[in-house]
Order: sequence, then structure tokens, then C-alpha cells
Amino acid sequence: MKTVIPKNFILLVLVWCFICVVNLSSASAATQEESSKRHLVIVTIDGLRWQEVFQGADAKLIEHPDFVQNPEALKMRFWDKSAEARQQKLMPFLSGVIAKKGMIIGDRNAGSNMSIENKQHFSYPGYNEIFTGKVDPSLTSNAKVSNKNITFLEWLNKQKGFTNQVAVFSGWDVFPMIYNRERSRLFINAGFEAMPIPTTLNPAEPERTEDRLKRIDVLNTLQSEIPSPWSTVRHDAFTYGFAKTYLQLKQPRVLVINLGETDDFAHNGKYDAYLDSARRTDDYLRDLWTTLQKMPEYKNNTNLLIITDHGRGANPDDWQHHASASAVRDYMTSLSTFEEGIVGSEHIWFAAIGPDVHSKGLVKTKVEQTQSQFAPSALKLLGFDPHDYDSSAKKSIQGLTDETNK
Repeated sequence: MKTVIPKNFILLVLVWCFICVVNLSSASAATQEESSKRHLVIVTIDGLRWQEVFQGADAKLIEHPDFVQNPEALKMRFWDKSAEARQQKLMPFLSGVIAKKGMIIGDRNAGSNMSIENKQHFSYPGYNEIFTGKVDPSLTSNAKVSNKNITFLEWLNKQKGFTNQVAVFSGWDVFPMIYNRERSRLFINAGFEAMPIPTTLNPAEPERTEDRLKRIDVLNTLQSEIPSPWSTVRHDAFTYGFAKTYLQLKQPRVLVINLGETDDFAHNGKYDAYLDSARRTDDYLRDLWTTLQKMPEYKNNTNLLIITDHGRGANPDDWQHHASASAVRDYMTSLSTFEEGIVGSEHIWFAAIGPDVHSKGLVKTKVEQTQSQFAPSALKLLGFDPHDYDSSAKKSIQGLTDETNK
């Protein structure tokens, strides 16, 4: 005996299937639309060691007479017997908010490992690796040579919805060459450059626009009047001040802030100034995230990524430096006594927070994560397939999103 299916039942099934398809299409479209509105903020912190990020002030250095002028005052600010307490004293926002509500990698004592892949262990090759996702063996110095490689920022600047929506603020005057400003046409303010007054504005809190424009004038004046200890790097206060003001006036889709004081104070052998700079950097991160959450264009719609370009030595005789064996032999010859290079200067750290950041807390890595995974991770958070930028792009950083956590 054959089973007869009522025509009205078949009709109901077809209608149900149609509704499901429409709902799935709507959900997919909504997801794509949501992704298309995503914003990204990147902060790089030059040469800040993973040791301080995860353990706070170093017992071997905080009282060292060669590196600290007033040990007792420095200990009052940053010392505690507990590594966790020291971490909180040095970078309370990074360790207490970003690492807990977002994710962090790089505590090698806890099985969380990340390194650079380039064979130099200094800045130009490091930033090239961060922003291209590749190692360029031809980059063997920090010379002001235009980068032949196309960063993902340059690629983004040519994508629909991102043209003239990428802004870069850097403390080091080599960055315009690293990003190849002439070719990329990126908006870059770096080194001791004055910031031009923006003309076309999309300001947050329009009633405060005039005050913010005046702030640019003030920062430009102060930058020209306050001497920097270094000939190629300005104080981070100017870099961050310009970047924040631009954010409020122009609201770019992608903002990059390259901070540099930690590296330069370390090279100078000033451990006290290095710690103070790390603490100020944490204040900038707190202020930046708070500012983003107060702006409707960015609130709950912005991912913040933080990374460093290289590590440093781990002992009093080498913490000031960073270099590979080949770099010591061929470029940084002043470090020739370190025949094996500065051991450990390849070790770095990474942190992230935002609506698309999956993991909460320290990610214990299955395999060594690398600096070259940063570029594809950033693109994925913006809703792009990294392979559209680079067909050989690596996997995203472990634990950053649902997909990379599997």
C-alpha cells in the first residue's frame, strides 16, 4: 500500500525550507555587514621585554648601580616580592584588563611562546615582518631605505571602504621608509614631523573640534621646543597625543601607533626610565581603549592588537641589546663580544582585545607562534581573507579567534 502525502504538507515543507534559506542568507549578509564595519587599532611597543610584561620589574636590574639612579624610589613604584604584584604595578591595564578580557601570548615560563622569524633581531626587519607577514633576508640594517615589500596597510589602502582610512603615527623617523610612504600614499606622521591640521573632518563630539585642532598646534609647538634624548626618536607623548587627536577628528578605519621610548631608554642603559616608559605606555593603552569605547563609531566594534618588534637580553650584561649572531657579525659590530648574538632577543609577546577576540587570558601555545602571523591575523579581524593579500599567508595567531582556537 502506497503512502499518500497531502499536498498541503508538501507546501508547508517548501515554505519552511524557503524561510530557512532566507534566514540563513540574512544572517550571512548581517555577518558580512557587521564585519565590513569593523575597525582596527594596532599599537607596537618597541623592544619591551616579555620578562617585564609578565613578571614586572627585574630583580637583577632594579637595584643595579649601572642602570638605576635611585633604587629605593624605583622599588617604591615597581617592586614587590610577588611577580604578579610587580606585573600589576608596571602594566595594570595590560595585565588586569586586556589579558583577562582579551588574550595574551609570550610568557615562556608558562608555556606560552612567541618569536620573530627574521634572522636579524632588530627593528626594520621586525616591523617588515609584522606588517607584511614575511621575512625579507635582504633587510640587514636599519638604514633609511624604502621598503620594496608591500605592507598589508598599503594593500588595505587600496581596498573598497579603506582608501584614505588608514593612519599611522610613529615615534621613529625610519617608519616612513618601512611603510614606503611615497609609494603607499599612506597618511604617516613620524619622527619629529609636525602634524598637519586636518581639513576634512568626521569628528567625534563636534562641539570639541576647535579645542582638538588647537591641541594639534600646542603639540606641534611643544615638540619643537622640548628636546628629545635621541636624534631619530621623539617622545611617545607626542606620538600618542597626535594619534588620539587624529582619531577623534578623522575616525579612520585603521589606526597604527608605533611607540619607541622603551627601546631607546634600554639602549641608554636607563632601567628606571625604561620602567617608567612602560608604565606610561600602559596608561596610553588604558586611555586609548577608554576613548574608543566612548565613541559610537568604535564602541564594541574595534579590535586592538599589541605587539613588539623584538626582545632583549635577559641578564645585566646584555639586557640593553638585541641582535642575532649574524647581525653582530655583519651590522652591529659594536656587540662583537657577543659571538652568539643576544640570546633571547628573538622572543616577543602579543596581546589583543575586542569583539572578535576569542580567548580570555594567557594562551598556552601548541607550537611556537611567530611575528609573521600578525599580518594575516589583522586582516582576518577586518573581515578579509589574508590570502587575497598574500597567497602564502600563514595561519592566524593561536587563540585569537574561534577559528584559530580549534
